Amino acid sequence: MAPRILVDADACPVKDEIYKVALRHQVAVVIVANSYIRIPEHPLVSRKIVSDGFDAADDWIAETATSLDVVVTADIPLADRCLKAGSRVLGPTGKPFTPDSIGGALATRAIMADLRVGVAGIGAGGPAPFSKADRSRFLSALDTALVAAKKAAG
Repeated sequence: MAPRILVDADACPVKDEIYKVALRHQVAVVIVANSYIRIPEHPLVSRKIVSDGFDAADDWIAETATSLDVVVTADIPLADRCLKAGSRVLGPTGKPFTPDSIGGALATRAIMADLRVGVAGIGAGGPAPFSKADRSRFLSALDTALVAAKKAAG
């Protein structure tokens, strides 16, 4: 088996960066979404269109991910599921999710969800705008993750 990059693609702001790094490393990319997303015409890049059911893309990624895969997602519960499968997981800002950090991320997510529901205006701001520094950090983190995945593959 060879490493792949599995992308939770619906709201992923770094698809172009993923293609760039993947092609340099000659690693397959699977863009997973519940609707058509345009992808480059290249034998290493494919798309998987899943049903429009709730969490269908997340379910497909979590069920497919292996210890050689790098998963790109901002979805914390999906990151947790993929870590349990042994995958390397990156957020689109380049922040890696790890077994040591995922518990805190899940707890913070739960607290923020409670705040959004409970008190009007608290926590309603959403994430910070995506920056050039985030993009650069993501490129570096993806490169590092792919090197590790290729080394693990032998």
